[in-house]
Amino acid sequence: MPRRLLKRYLPSPDALRRQRSLRFMAHLIADPALWVLTRRSVANAFSVGLFSALLPIPCQMVVAALGARVGRCNLPLSVALVWITNPLTMPIIFYANYCLGAWLMQRPALEAPHRLTTDWLQSQLLDILPSLLIGSLVAAIAVGGLANLVIRLLWRWQVARSWKARARRRRRRTQPH
Repeated sequence: MPRRLLKRYLPSPDALRRQRSLRFMAHLIADPALWVLTRRSVANAFSVGLFSALLPIPCQMVVAALGARVGRCNLPLSVALVWITNPLTMPIIFYANYCLGAWLMQRPALEAPHRLTTDWLQSQLLDILPSLLIGSLVAAIAVGGLANLVIRLLWRWQVARSWKARARRRRRRTQPH
């Protein structure tokens, strides 16, 4: 069942409450509703986490935690999903978001430099920013919505599969040999 798999990898509320760096969020971490693993809470956590991950903003984890609180979804999962945009994947994802935004705004996308430097970024920021923001927002909404749908369908498929397997086992036990 998906719940068992997720419980194996997600931290417990007690383990997080004991960390010094998270004491300011103790009231948020203590809410048991944010640790429930149901089809709805996991699907919404994927939406919140991926939405936050695709936004080109600082403190994406805080946005995901607040989104989990507002959306009443699984807190650790939504915060963990933000790490899809890590230092290795961030340039690729945000360049794709920029290209999407440039296409939506019907502007030609600037070619990525061979070496990304802060000087190049500062000089091009005003040209890049509108396309990046529009593309990121559209991608975040689309990916978040699609992830929610896919997780709900996968969860439902897994539950139906386990029910069928249970019914087969029950039939085998009750059938005379």
